[in-house]
Amino acid sequence: MKTVHSASYDILREQGLTTIFGNPGSNELPFLKGFPEDFRYILGLHEGAVVGMADGFALATGQPTFVNLHAAAGTGNGMGALTNAWYSHSPLVITAGQQVRSMIGVEAMLANVDAAQLPKPLVKWSHEPASAQDVPRTLSQAIHMASLAPRGPVYVSIPYDDWACEAPAGVEHLARRQVLSAGLPSPAQLQQLGERLSTARNPVLVLGPDVDGSRSNGLAVQLAEKLRMPAWVAPSASRCPFPTRHPCFRGVLPAAIAGISRSLAEHDLILVVGAPVFRYHQFAPGAYLPAGAELVHITCDPGEAARAPMGDALVADIALTLEALVGVVRQSERPLPEALPRPATIVEEGGLLRPETVFDLIDQLAPKDTIYVKESTSTVGAFWQRVEMREPGSYFFPAAGGLGFGLPAAVGVQLATPERRVVAIIGDGSANYGITALWTAAQYGIPVVFIILKNGTYGALRWFADVLGVSDAPGLDVPGLDFCAIGRGYGVHSLQANTAGEFAAAFSEALAGQRPVLIEVPTLTIEP
Repeated sequence: MKTVHSASYDILREQGLTTIFGNPGSNELPFLKGFPEDFRYILGLHEGAVVGMADGFALATGQPTFVNLHAAAGTGNGMGALTNAWYSHSPLVITAGQQVRSMIGVEAMLANVDAAQLPKPLVKWSHEPASAQDVPRTLSQAIHMASLAPRGPVYVSIPYDDWACEAPAGVEHLARRQVLSAGLPSPAQLQQLGERLSTARNPVLVLGPDVDGSRSNGLAVQLAEKLRMPAWVAPSASRCPFPTRHPCFRGVLPAAIAGISRSLAEHDLILVVGAPVFRYHQFAPGAYLPAGAELVHITCDPGEAARAPMGDALVADIALTLEALVGVVRQSERPLPEALPRPATIVEEGGLLRPETVFDLIDQLAPKDTIYVKESTSTVGAFWQRVEMREPGSYFFPAAGGLGFGLPAAVGVQLATPERRVVAIIGDGSANYGITALWTAAQYGIPVVFIILKNGTYGALRWFADVLGVSDAPGLDVPGLDFCAIGRGYGVHSLQANTAGEFAAAFSEALAGQRPVLIEVPTLTIEP
């Protein structure tokens, strides 16, 4: 007899979801019974870290990734991390164990009451099957829903007595299903857009995370070069869609209405690809667009297109549309933009290191295809200016600004891409939200280099406190943290670097090895 349990594992296997991230409770144990040898289970010590690791894994592979949480409490613990997955279009298939069906109504311990409502609105789709026989079909639907554009997390609550039930007839068809999307604009739409771009006096390109997510970075470069356009990264950048030392590259736009308008002044046509219009943060009101400018928005997300406050939008596949545009636009006679000047080297004068010095050393010593997972929010600007990123999939940052992403995501990214080195650059305030991921890195031998920039305060919050005129607010400092002691407690080789020379030696040693290493670097506080 084929059971719901065996049929579900068949579906996961055929769809490529053989890595499971989880932290099990009693409701999840029947699902894990007889765990197949061709699957691997990655244990996290807290559900926030579990979702963060799976998020990093899904972002790096571009494929749906399976997460197993514990009922309502485990789901709640993972909700903070789920905000980042939602805004990064991360295809997570999240399951949570439910009480046995006969005990849900009386709200027995560990019953997930109204389970499908719990993770909303941070999932694309949420469901609890009406019967045990519908579990395999629901799981199949969840995988395809997570994968279809716009990608995103989905949630399924499964009563634990369902797994032992007999699977329905015809269940074998589910494992082999393929659900694909096709999103190329019509020839007329492409021709019209190509003409607008070709005839614009001074067009500019703004690129978002879905360019990197669709591995369209090279196509973006071709379009920028053909039209001689400067290329900006959209504000609140969670990925790097354009090589940062290319002559067309101009940096990351500020996350404020007035700041964006100022940065894009003098341009008559703004082409935004693979990003919302726009992910604002700081409240700095002003004109949405520079005077006389028009905006065209290409996105895979109908919600992003519909809610934008200005411009024309085209909902389409990012890679196919960029490839088609490169073919229809005319070669511009404008000169190629001049490359941005490299920032000057900081002269250290003793005392605490500046983050800029750390970034210069990282840029000098790290392999050119290094993947950076960044969650030091007060040093974002300095990092983009000083660290070269040229390969697709080279940068990940919490898409919703929810802290706790960096440490776990780095573990997931390294698991997904063992052929590249992952360097996690984490602030001391951020690190505490996902610190248990160090244990997972140690136990599974995942060779992430964790760099903790320790300035003893919430640096970005300090800056915001000054901007908002509330610099006397309590709770902005985090003294007394010893990350080397914490790292060693979790089994990670840990050391402190107080000078540029000490950091260079420690970082080089970490890169030469194949084990996780934590380097704590006391630093000065700088503005984001």
